[in-house]
Parts: sequence; C-alpha cells; structure tokens
Amino acid sequence: MLTELRGNNSDASTVPPGPAPGRPVWWARLLARVPLREVIRGYYLGFAQMLMEIIKSVSMPAAELRQRVRIVNLELPQALLAQGQSVLLVAAHQCNWEWMLLALSIELGYPLDAAYKPLVNEWAEREMKKLRSRFGSRLVPAKDLLPDILKRRDIVRAVAMVADQEPTTSEHKYWTHFLGRDTAFYMGPEEIARVTRFPVFFIAMRRTARGHYEMEFEPLADAGQVGPSGALTERYARRVEQQIHAAPPDWPWSHKRWKLKRSVYHSSRRAARGG
Repeated sequence: MLTELRGNNSDASTVPPGPAPGRPVWWARLLARVPLREVIRGYYLGFAQMLMEIIKSVSMPAAELRQRVRIVNLELPQALLAQGQSVLLVAAHQCNWEWMLLALSIELGYPLDAAYKPLVNEWAEREMKKLRSRFGSRLVPAKDLLPDILKRRDIVRAVAMVADQEPTTSEHKYWTHFLGRDTAFYMGPEEIARVTRFPVFFIAMRRTARGHYEMEFEPLADAGQVGPSGALTERYARRVEQQIHAAPPDWPWSHKRWKLKRSVYHSSRRAARGG
C-alpha cells in the first residue's frame, strides 16, 4: 500500500525525520524531499491519466504516439539486431508501460515479442491483446516465453519483459533489499539471458509532461555475460529502485508488492554473508 512508504502510518501527513533501522540513507532523503501526501496524490493522478491514455491509444495514430513518446539510444539494440543478434529488453511498471510497448513496436524495425500475463476475463483479454499488438508486436504468455524463444530461435527479434512484479507463482526467486524492505524478484529475465546468451537492455521511462514520456535504453549485460546467479537480477533491481527514487508517484504503489515474506532460512543465510 501507499502508506508503506513510511514506517508509521498513524499520520500520513508527516514524515519521520530519519531512516528506520536497516533502511538505506537515500530512503530517508526521499521521504524528506517528497511529502507522503504529495506522493499519494501524484500517484493517483498519474494512474488516472494513464488509464485515459490507454483508452486513447485504441485509436491513436502512430504519428501522434511518436510525438508523445521519445526514445533515446534505440540504436544500441538496433545495431545488434542488424548483426543478426536477438536481444532481451527488461523494463518496470513505471509511467505508462503500455505506451512503451506501442512506441517500441512502431520504432524498432524488427520483430518484437512481449511477455504478458493473460487476463481472466475473456473480453478484457481479447481487447488488451488487440490493443497491445496493434502496431505489430507479438504477445507470448510469460510462462511460455522461454520455450517459445527456443522454438523460434532462428528468428532475429527483440524479446520484451516487464519484470518488477512479485514472483508469487515462480519457483525461483531472488531476494534483495529493495525500497527499504526484503523483496523477492522474478528471475525469468536472468534465466532467459543465461540460456539464450542474449544481450540485455534496461528500458528506463520517465514522464516529461502530461501525456509525454521518454524511454531510454541502457545496457545491463553483454551477450553471454550474465555473471553469477543473481547478479543480473540485482543490477535490474537497483536500476528499478533508482527510477522509483527519481519519480516516486510514477510507480504503482497500490499493487501490493510485498505479499511474500522472506523465510527465516533466507534471512539467516543473508546474515551469515554479512549482507
């Protein structure tokens, strides 16, 4: 919940003067810089705007979307794709991630597969698939993504994932300290990068004005250079945290990110490592 931004929910209009035990220094600085009520108001305002933007994107021309979403460093993955090297793109639920997919579908110039979680409601599933694929992207259920990649390994393409959701159904989880709390991360992107040896890019997104955004591609790992277990996921988590720190209202605080609790076994192993 949004009130999880601070350690004491008794008075949402005030902010504690210092960091809670175990929380990073920047966390206290964030709360000191941005009052909690301002974050709450900005979040709900931004979320409402995003809903209207999604509705508008059903009929929005490609030319208008190009004007509203500026893409920086797209030439980095494009250069690899031109050489016959498929790439893995990872992002977070920051700003308008639906427009991120649509803008990338328009500008990339290569096949784009996007992992997604199918919706339970048949009508909503049909309409969202139609919207997300209207500029040519191909949607693949997240649980089928790796088999699909291996099955179509001869097709040079970009594979996109939004990977900051809680891994409630995943067997493999990576635990780290994120936004002042023990947090589990989905290891799918790291596992895919390790198996496929795809280079990995992070897509940062920020709001530049109402209804206008900027996407920027940043290298996370070279082809075949994932590193030891958890290393890529840790880099991803840190980059997502930095992005939230820069614009707290633009991340979906209300989606109950911390339902999973770290086991005593994991906590004791972390203490033994001194982390």
